[in-house]
Amino acid sequence: MALAIDEARKAFNCGEVPVGALLTINDKIISSAYNKIEQNKDATSHAEIICIRESAKILGDWRLSSSTLYVTLEPCCMCVGAAILSRVKKIIWGCPDNRHGACGSWINIFKNEHQIHKVEVLSGLMEEESKELMRSFFKMRRMDKKHKKIIQ
Repeated sequence: MALAIDEARKAFNCGEVPVGALLTINDKIISSAYNKIEQNKDATSHAEIICIRESAKILGDWRLSSSTLYVTLEPCCMCVGAAILSRVKKIIWGCPDNRHGACGSWINIFKNEHQIHKVEVLSGLMEEESKELMRSFFKMRRMDKKHKKIIQ
């Protein structure tokens, strides 16, 4: 998870919401990514999606059935859906996302067991570090907006 947080810091430094992800198989890192929504002008450029896509390319297979996806923020519906469809074995996330989290904070996609694929979900790994990055980022964004209003 520490490496996912490093990815989130990259997002922070680029002005992106600081979310980082990495995908492993047998404790070997296959790929890592951070949010690139603003950079790509694409709402689907979440760290998890980028990481899943890159891993599939590297492995030459869309089935990531023995993989673990680490992400600093609770995944949204889109990212959970991509993980299920990619056959990710386990998702481990850091801090909850009350606005978009799909692993129980906002909704729980895993409430009903999927007919084809079961994903193990663990939460709270390095939660405080992940939360602090998010807090700092949005505090900075609020200050930037306030500063722009004063200048205008």
